[in-house]
Parts: sequence; C-alpha cells; structure tokens
Amino acid sequence: MGAVGFIGLGIMGHSMARNLMNAGHDVTVWNRTVSRADDLAEAGARLAGSPAEVARLNEIVMICVSDTPDVEAVVFGPNGVAEGIRSGALIIDHSTISPAATKEMARRINALDGSWLDAPISGGAEGAAKGTLSIMIGGDAADIERARQYLDAVGATITHVGTQGAGQLVKAVNQILVVVNQLGVSEALLLAEAGGLDLEATLAAVEGGAAGSWMLSNRGPQMIRRDWRPGFTIDLQQKDLRLVLEAADELGVPLPGTALVFQLYRALQNRDLGSEGNHALIKALEEMSGIRLGSHD
Repeated sequence: MGAVGFIGLGIMGHSMARNLMNAGHDVTVWNRTVSRADDLAEAGARLAGSPAEVARLNEIVMICVSDTPDVEAVVFGPNGVAEGIRSGALIIDHSTISPAATKEMARRINALDGSWLDAPISGGAEGAAKGTLSIMIGGDAADIERARQYLDAVGATITHVGTQGAGQLVKAVNQILVVVNQLGVSEALLLAEAGGLDLEATLAAVEGGAAGSWMLSNRGPQMIRRDWRPGFTIDLQQKDLRLVLEAADELGVPLPGTALVFQLYRALQNRDLGSEGNHALIKALEEMSGIRLGSHD
C-alpha cells in the first residue's frame, strides 16, 4: 500500500479519504474546517497543517473541494499545494470545476514538473461511502496507472476520457443527464400523484423497463417519502449547472432542458431550499401545480 494526501473532507471527500484508509493506504489529510478530520485522525490519518504540507509529504495528492476558486486556493494560494509540490508529483482533482480553468491549472502544475489528472466523480454520497463512484479522467494514461491503487479504493468505474480538461467536460455531460432525468422523474411522479396512483407500485412497475434509471431507483423512493436529505445538494447542483451552461455557451450548444432545470433550482434557492437534496426539484413543480406528492397517503 502507498502514501497519499487528501485535501477536502466534505460530503464526498470525507468518505473517499476513509475508503483510502480502509484499503490500507497511509493517508495525510487537510481540510479548511479542521474538525472534519477529527474522526479520521482518530482512525490513524495524519493531519497536515496546510495543503503545502500535504504536497511535501506525498507524491500523489487528491483534491475534492466545491468550486473552481476553491481548487485555485488550495493549489496556488498561500501555503497551497504548489508551494510544497515535489518534482514528479501527481495532482488528482476530483472536484467539479471549469474545464477551461482546469487546463490552465494543469499547465501551471506541468511547468513545476508535476502532473495533473482532472478526475471528477459521480455517484452521490452513497457512492462515496461505498467506494463505488464513477470517475471520469482527463490526463495521461501513465498517470492513471500510477494512481490506480488509490482510484480503485474510491471508485468502481474508472474511465480515461481524454487529455487534461476532458474529465471535466465529461462531468458536464453527466450533470446534464442527471438533472434532466431528475426533471423527468419529478414530472412522472407528479402525474401519478394527480391520478391517484399508488406511488410505490407505480415506481416498481416502471423502474425495471426502458424508463428505469439510477435517479428513479435511488431518488424516487426518497421523493415518495418526502425525504429531502442530500446525496447532492441543490446549491452544489446549481454550481455544476452554471459550469455546464458556461461550457455550452463557449461551444455554442443549445441546452434548453438544462437551462430550465437551472431556473427551477434557482426558484427553490430563493425559498432557502438550497441545502436540500437535488431530488427536491419536484417542489418547484408542486408549487406550480398545487399538487403535493404523498397527498393521497
């Protein structure tokens, strides 16, 4: 087993660091809110005082933070990774950020004799906890093989999708599919509710056929129970959709469905619901229709 650094212990990163430890790796962690690392330290993780210290102690550093400015801060800010980077080091960024910014940050790390993999993840809090994330990676194949033992500890599907920046663009594709699918699940369950159908029986009837999807099977039951605990919050989903729409604008691609979901989530944020799970999208449709899921229970 090897030594690896991990920066960012949020809802996804904390579980990923834990899975690296469970796989027997020597893990050094850093998080802006230090208390998020307490249980990992008790389990044997080494606590670093800064991202620079993480980089000085480890040839391979994994990052999972919220947005493009956060990655820039932990890598190139004061006491950032770039200040402690070793020659030949490998930075693996699991955050979902701007493809254009990713290419520029990768260029800067390459100039410091380091390597960069953009390796955004999908699978929600459940996938992070179980170590079954889908990881889409941009960068050199040789660097992926260098990192394979660490990637295998956190993900079940690891796909090399192209050069640096390609991983982030594939994540944008992923997020389009996630939110448009969530809109479909929301509309379908709302129609079932309006028609007086048994929602659980309806879900069981359709999820095994052509209409089946991860979102339907994993979020549908939560929606029926009105359980809005997040696998991924509305606020984070909106951040990703902003990146998707920016990339689409740069490429001249119309995304009307994605843009609609962005506006529906914005309406929910205006109701202070941004900390709820992204499956709470249905609440925007409930507001428009006057129909409430579960009203026939």
